[in-house]
Amino acid sequence: MAKTVDEALFKITPQIQKLSKICEENNAIDKELFTKYEVKRGLRDLNGKGVLAGLTNVSDVHAKEIIDGKEVPCPGSLYYRGYNIKDLVNGFLSAHHFGFEEIAYLLLFGELPTKKQLEEFHDLLVERRTLPPNFVRDVIMKASSPDMMNSISRSILQLYSYDEKADDTSIPNVLRQCLNLISQFPMLMVYGYHAYNYKMGEDLFIYAPKPELSTAENILMMLREDRKYTELEAKILDMALVLHMDHGGGNNSTFTTHVVTSSGTDTYSTMAAAMASLKGPKHGGANIKVVKMFEDMKAQLNDWADEDEVKDYLSRLLDKQAFDKKGLIYGMGHAVYSISDPRAEIFKVFVEKLAKEKGYEKEYALYELVERLGPQVIGEKRKIYKGVNANVDFYSGLVYSMLGLPPALYTPIFAAARVVGWSAHRLEELKNVDKIIRPAYKALAGHKEYVKLEDR
Repeated sequence: MAKTVDEALFKITPQIQKLSKICEENNAIDKELFTKYEVKRGLRDLNGKGVLAGLTNVSDVHAKEIIDGKEVPCPGSLYYRGYNIKDLVNGFLSAHHFGFEEIAYLLLFGELPTKKQLEEFHDLLVERRTLPPNFVRDVIMKASSPDMMNSISRSILQLYSYDEKADDTSIPNVLRQCLNLISQFPMLMVYGYHAYNYKMGEDLFIYAPKPELSTAENILMMLREDRKYTELEAKILDMALVLHMDHGGGNNSTFTTHVVTSSGTDTYSTMAAAMASLKGPKHGGANIKVVKMFEDMKAQLNDWADEDEVKDYLSRLLDKQAFDKKGLIYGMGHAVYSISDPRAEIFKVFVEKLAKEKGYEKEYALYELVERLGPQVIGEKRKIYKGVNANVDFYSGLVYSMLGLPPALYTPIFAAARVVGWSAHRLEELKNVDKIIRPAYKALAGHKEYVKLEDR
């Protein structure tokens, strides 16, 4: 009986296993060589300081101070166009309006909008909350994917085909494309989720966004069959979008945006590349890992409040004996922050309030306990070159679960916010740098003489 196409494509055969071993053997590099040649793995030094690869006005991550000529860790701060993120959040919360549109304007155009400018910008986004005719049927509904990041990326790439000026990289045209994607992203995300559920036998409902609603409100409205949500839910989701909007030019997906933009390619390809980066569990996919880690933890603990039992579980995590056996406590530690992540601090205030309202006090107490014990256990098990703290992913998954959001959309929600930052950085790269990014790699393989096939 002949093998089917599916069997041939998706089965790891003994031949592939054998070839993979050859591949691993010939790709292995002695870790000591990275030190010998002073290669900054991850483009960061042992203290987590990144290699300077560019300049940006969009945002800044501040985690160290110069005292007596030496760099000293300090509580983390995040600045959007020079404004402290805590001040921005407090500003729109105290004014009782949603922040996504205001902060998106700030990141894209470099200044806080006036009331009139904000209203006009909101109307501009509303005009673009639409997809090409039959796009949902012809693209989103066909070959729906269980992974929403892949589904959205495919939709973004398909939008290229509907754009008569897809390859025009002038600033006005790229700004138009970016505004379109910022406005369309919630639909690509939610409709992709519903399309897959429909494929799996559930009811299909596709709601058009409402012009009077904010981005956060529309996401919740389009997502839920009854279209209902509370004001608190919308405000917390809105705040989450603001906190995830940008994080300096060096984070993996934003650096990807700069790299791909520097090649001269189109906006759709650039955003799809950034999406591929953000999907990774070491980047935007980390919040899902945090939630799954806690699910495993809760299943294994007899008493969630027992510090010794929790500490033992965390030790087993680091020893690769628990959860996914990767040796990581997900949500703990950050490439830049060593004392505190300001986004996590803001989140934590609302997590506590939401936990009380939703009856999640026990879960919140466990998260707090892990936040306190995690750095201790890591310090006992690993050599730490800088401090370890809870990052924004530590609490974002808990917030989303309390909001009743499906795990499949945790990372896409991150992307719905970060597409604003990617847009700002793409525009900045196009405006200031006309040179392709090409760092150097030191070649280790010695030169060899070619051997004819019959002589091998």
